[in-house]
Amino acid sequence: MSQYKKILVAVDGSKEAKRALQRSYLFAKENKAELVIAHIIDTRTFATIEQYDRTVVSRAEMYGKDLLDQYKTEAEAAGVGTVSTIIDFGSPKVKIPKDVAKKVEADLIITGATGLNAVERMLIGSVSEAIARHAKCDVLIVRKDS
Repeated sequence: MSQYKKILVAVDGSKEAKRALQRSYLFAKENKAELVIAHIIDTRTFATIEQYDRTVVSRAEMYGKDLLDQYKTEAEAAGVGTVSTIIDFGSPKVKIPKDVAKKVEADLIITGATGLNAVERMLIGSVSEAIARHAKCDVLIVRKDS
């Protein structure tokens, strides 16, 4: 019997997220679970820039879609049976654990550890920390290659 049925992995294109993604392939295959790859475009970072360049958000969305297409292809090539993707807008700290995980009924969230320094973590907190704190399911924070 599989422990996990639906695994959500959060990606942002970083090296840490890529590690988490690779680990998610192993968990999905081992558990014969569905893999959902999610990319959240943090619109707060574009608030002031968008006043001067309206194409910033559309370029970020195109980047996210390309990233998800690439990762879906990789997951399927790695032998994951069922793979889907989600792109959304907002704060990843809120969207992933509270909205996306609930929507897809995830029973495991996998995310990479962030590269924030100690001062940044103290002031704003990391996405992985917020996911672990707010998720209603198990969370795996990947710190190194498997």
